[in-house]
Amino acid sequence: MKRYSKQRETILKILHDTKLHPTASVIYEKARESIPNISLGTVYRNLSELSTSGEIMAFKAADGSEHYDATAVPHPHLCCTGCNQVLDLEIPFAADFVNQSAAHTGAKITNHHIIFYGKCAKCCN
Repeated sequence: MKRYSKQRETILKILHDTKLHPTASVIYEKARESIPNISLGTVYRNLSELSTSGEIMAFKAADGSEHYDATAVPHPHLCCTGCNQVLDLEIPFAADFVNQSAAHTGAKITNHHIIFYGKCAKCCN
């Protein structure tokens, strides 16, 4: 079990308080509001540890930037190739897809990220 750290708790709170999928630099700027001396390296290290432990989700957006999501339960995202916004897709996910993928490949799938790339509704108009 990881020991308590004010920095880690602040980063988790920032992620839990937003529906946006911020980058490390956005999280860093927000964290500096309550911890002025926090370093960008500390933010990256904590995000890496939180992602590795499965407490948060990390993924690449259409522009290649790493984004973070406090909802660690697998769910699909749309990464807009127009405005680079990342959206949660509020659609039911078919667990059969994961099971069929495992059966087809002979693999044991323990986690997955479903990311769609395309244009959001705003960019399509």
